[in-house]
Amino acid sequence: MTTLTRITKMSLPTGVLGASITPNGSTLAAACMDGVYTVDILSKSASKLGEHSSYASSAVILNSSQEVVSAGYDGVAQWFRLQDRSFVRQTKLHDFWSWNMAMSPDESMIASVTGQYLAGGYKYEPASETEPSVRIASVKTGEILHGLPHVPSVQAVAFSSDSRFVAAGNLMGEVRVWDTQTGLMVRSFTTEGFTSWGIIKSHSYLGGIFAITFTPNSDELLLAGMGPMRDPMAGNGRQLWEKWAWNQDVPVKIDETHKGESGEGLMETVAVHPDGERFIMGGRLRGGDWNAAMFNLTDGNRIATLKTGFRMTQAMFTGDGKRLIVVGTDKQPNKRREGRFPDFGRIEEYAIT
Repeated sequence: MTTLTRITKMSLPTGVLGASITPNGSTLAAACMDGVYTVDILSKSASKLGEHSSYASSAVILNSSQEVVSAGYDGVAQWFRLQDRSFVRQTKLHDFWSWNMAMSPDESMIASVTGQYLAGGYKYEPASETEPSVRIASVKTGEILHGLPHVPSVQAVAFSSDSRFVAAGNLMGEVRVWDTQTGLMVRSFTTEGFTSWGIIKSHSYLGGIFAITFTPNSDELLLAGMGPMRDPMAGNGRQLWEKWAWNQDVPVKIDETHKGESGEGLMETVAVHPDGERFIMGGRLRGGDWNAAMFNLTDGNRIATLKTGFRMTQAMFTGDGKRLIVVGTDKQPNKRREGRFPDFGRIEEYAIT
């Protein structure tokens, strides 16, 4: 079994919606409701790097150029230089929100996903997109390289380990994969595991794929979200991951959260350990014993759990695999204390043994 021991706990003024960490685990870039922060993990100190005109939803660190790229609900991507904390450039990616943004492993591209779920007919099927739901841009120049079609709302995006492919998943459980050089779609499949109308129907899709990542060999995809619900408004679906062999003529589901190894809640992050043998999934807890758990990548067995007490939005491993960093938001306050709202952004660091 794997043991996770908390060694660092700190707060930020507002909820952390996305983050990334340098390989040595010393510096974290946090996309928060009130802007983009850099965090020194060792000293537990943080300072604001910049702001969006709405919530910042994602942040990635460019190790090659020592820059941070952030994306937000204003649909804009912004570049900041870490050394002098200066603004570099910005690119308008979407007319609607950027739900999630990822950087290619070779640090040449970013991909951002967007879309608003709107009913397109009397059966509440989703309306067609009004703009490309996936956009890929050059990290070096900010130029948009591809606008890729999907069915909105698209919540999750990831690059393959060789930066050759990008995959995105939506609220209806549909995954599409494209070639990053040509922009051509090479595969698509749909899983019913993440989307539910429930017994008590709501006039929209509930659940969906909220996190996605390629396995190290890029032949498989890990999807995370929430399983079918009896009452969609209660958010009581199963804490769910699925593993798919996508890179074949007919994609096949290989495995999913094992029976008896999950509670209830929406899972919002999934990440593979540097050893390529384990992965972690985390999010919100609705019912059960954990809101994050680590699993064996080969057999899918659960090997460790965490109950952080806050909604987890991003989980990251340090390059040496010895530490886990998790971020999120803890019960957004509605009452001021001594003239200000209490801090509700959370960052925690765990030793992995």
